[in-house]
Amino acid sequence: MAGISYADFLDRDYDPAADDLVCEFAVEPADGLDVDAVAGRVASESSNGTWAELQVEGTITDLSARAFDVSEGRVRVAYPDALFEPGSMAQVLSCIAGNIMGMKAVDRIRLLDCEWPESLARSFPGPQFGSSVRAELFDAGERPITASVPKPKVGLSTDQHARIGYEIWTGGVDLLKDDENLTDQGFNSYEDRLTESLAMRDRAEDETGEKKSYLVNVTGPGPEMLERVDLAAEHGCEYVMVDVITAGWGMVEQVRDRCERHGLAIHAHRAMHAAFDRVPNHGVSMRVLAQIARLCGVDQLHTGTAGLGKLENEDTAGINEWLTSDLHGLTDVLPVASGGLHPGLVPDLLDALGTNLAVQVGGGIHGHPDGSHAGAKAFRAAIDATVEGRSLSAAAEDSPELATALDRWGTQGTR
Repeated sequence: MAGISYADFLDRDYDPAADDLVCEFAVEPADGLDVDAVAGRVASESSNGTWAELQVEGTITDLSARAFDVSEGRVRVAYPDALFEPGSMAQVLSCIAGNIMGMKAVDRIRLLDCEWPESLARSFPGPQFGSSVRAELFDAGERPITASVPKPKVGLSTDQHARIGYEIWTGGVDLLKDDENLTDQGFNSYEDRLTESLAMRDRAEDETGEKKSYLVNVTGPGPEMLERVDLAAEHGCEYVMVDVITAGWGMVEQVRDRCERHGLAIHAHRAMHAAFDRVPNHGVSMRVLAQIARLCGVDQLHTGTAGLGKLENEDTAGINEWLTSDLHGLTDVLPVASGGLHPGLVPDLLDALGTNLAVQVGGGIHGHPDGSHAGAKAFRAAIDATVEGRSLSAAAEDSPELATALDRWGTQGTR
């Protein structure tokens, strides 16, 4: 390692090997540095470089990353497969999105995209079920599956929460969903909420003849999360929900392993993602976060609303396409659209994102003037009409609940 400089990590003629992980970065060099100097520093700091000259006896394994494709504001870096611990997303991210995010050599740096080689990708489990839940669990045909979070997201008692679940299930919604900050609080404990909600689910299934399920939030301290997964399985729930970013990717991998024992699907909420991806020229893109989630094994992931809802616009369609594309034979992920949606937005949403989708509506159901059951009926009517190629105005003639929802919210987005 003696005498290696940052320039040694820049090789414009390098042809990435088949088992290299290739990462694309957007970079803004600090004053006094050009993009070539930054490229070498990024590759060095994220692999085996250092700022000091070393005196080490013997041969050291060459694990140098190579910046090979450099243009104004863009750098692509190839990382050798041996640099990574197989199946450890925490270790991978410590390399490719670790110290480099705080380097003085860059004013801004953003991990935009990754090309995952088969050797590394297949060291992760990937999802168990992915988009197959639409057909295999819900027999949804050509329509998206649907979900709703009781509102307010926290503060409801267990009885209130379970009652709202019954109202939306019988109104035509497939999935009751916990929100990101409802776990095991005194006003609505995990185990009571699980058992009472599933009892209402069973009642709704008997009345409607449709399959229903519950996205129960198991996020918590590590060992407790696994116990909550076990409890969900014991009570006959088909899903668990995990706040994947706040819980941490290592914990997601443990939950994935435990869920496989029970045959449970994982619904991934992306709370805190904007801390990484909202600033457009720094951090980690949602595209990469989605890639990580797929490799770690989630079955469903929130990816946005293509700018139609209340959240920041992002490349939802492109992310969804990647999640459902081939990845060395790993199962796909079912994208979830959520955030500020209501029945009037359904046609534009499905036009933008297709129907291989889960659509989650909260306030656009529970804010219905006639209550949550009517809101669920309006939402389902909008979904069914759009899939059938009927206009919402025509469908509203047969659905007074949808007519009321359109009067309330129209067909415009929220803020």
